[in-house]
Amino acid sequence: MYAREPRERSLCVIGIRTSWRTVDDGEFFCTACGGDRNYRRRTGRRRVVLLGLPLLPRGAVAPVVECSACHARFGAEALDHPTTTRLSAMLRDAVHTVALAVLAAGGTEARPVRQAAVGAVRAAGYADCDEDQLLDLIAALAADTGRLPGIGADVPTIAFGLGDPSTTLAIELHEALEPLAPHLAPAGRESILLRGARIALADGAYCPAERAVLETVGRALSLDADDTARLLLAASHAAP
Repeated sequence: MYAREPRERSLCVIGIRTSWRTVDDGEFFCTACGGDRNYRRRTGRRRVVLLGLPLLPRGAVAPVVECSACHARFGAEALDHPTTTRLSAMLRDAVHTVALAVLAAGGTEARPVRQAAVGAVRAAGYADCDEDQLLDLIAALAADTGRLPGIGADVPTIAFGLGDPSTTLAIELHEALEPLAPHLAPAGRESILLRGARIALADGAYCPAERAVLETVGRALSLDADDTARLLLAASHAAP
């Protein structure tokens, strides 16, 4: 038997080739890999090539985001999705803000309320949170200092003013929750609302201020008013 001669590679006589240039890099959530990966943001230009030699320019192509691991390419909108690390931080900040808002609305006199708030904040990722820390935050709010120190190093300070509590708390809740809502499934958004509801119910039925805050939480999380009312009612029935 004679060995078969390898096929010669066909040579492209004329065609279009895109030359890429990396203009930025960083970390993003790669949907192809299913996790956080490094990326390269690249721009490209097309040219007509003849026998491998670039000749006539054919214009620019849309920028792409290329995963450094799997080399899949995405549109620039891929960078709008937070990384897993960033999403976790946003969730912690959201629960932290909701807990403070509910405490500010309902008061901190009842220990079960304070304990429920501490439990929610710890479950969100701040294991070192305790009642004293939350009380200090609420004291700063009550004193109208205008600034609330964060619990953790990666929590931004949050401003609360008391000139018009309902308006100011609504602004703060929207700022913390609206950027997060598009990245959560409905069950995830409902879970944040229910955490706030459990804090409010720890000392009994909702007071009007607590209900108003929780309704604001529902709006900021893009929940329908009917769904918010249903969830608050279900939480009240489940409360001991």
